[in-house]
Amino acid sequence: METKKGKYDTNPLDPDVERKAEEAWGNEGGGGAQTQQVGGATREVGKSDNESSRGNVYSEAPTRRYDSPPLEKPYPSVFIPPTYAPPTQYQQGSPVYQSPVSSRPSSRSVPGIGIPEKWAVMMPYAPMYVGLVVSLLELFLVPRKEVKVRFHASQALALHIGILIVQTIFGVISTISGSSFGGVLFKLAALVFLIISMVRVWRGEPHRIPPLAEPAQWFNEHIEPRNQG
Repeated sequence: METKKGKYDTNPLDPDVERKAEEAWGNEGGGGAQTQQVGGATREVGKSDNESSRGNVYSEAPTRRYDSPPLEKPYPSVFIPPTYAPPTQYQQGSPVYQSPVSSRPSSRSVPGIGIPEKWAVMMPYAPMYVGLVVSLLELFLVPRKEVKVRFHASQALALHIGILIVQTIFGVISTISGSSFGGVLFKLAALVFLIISMVRVWRGEPHRIPPLAEPAQWFNEHIEPRNQG
């Protein structure tokens, strides 16, 4: 008994499927028009301006990195802090007291005292009271634009005052104990250190004593020079 087939049954294994499809769509036997094949090559669509620019690899702008935005444009996000530098007028000014760049002192005359620079930076470290007096004179006479001279003068002044304080302490201890060995040993060590300081500064080597940075800065800021030029 043959199985009853539905209207939409298009089993590809059915040998009559091709005939039934032609009858259903009206091709050849049904009087319908056949599908006409289009001949000739496909018409080429004209290129736009963007197409010609895209074809040239050198016309494309380089990829912009978002981790380094240009300074002249506002930052697009509120979740990431901006990386631009603050304007110049908002930046902190350079400190008055600063360690100069290490270089060999020249023979030019220093304004205010009229002696060569190499002598002006070395004499404040002279032993005994000579260096103390020279340091005070340079701070009172040398203008602030002479950063190197004022730096060594203020540092040497703090060094001499520190040596005097320690010598006074050793003097009190010597009076109580009756022994001056510690005081003599300290004087010898201070003399050697001052001579080494003079040699280093004369050669232009960096000579900065970190424990004396704060008192030296205070001397340089509070002792106003007579020559402001």
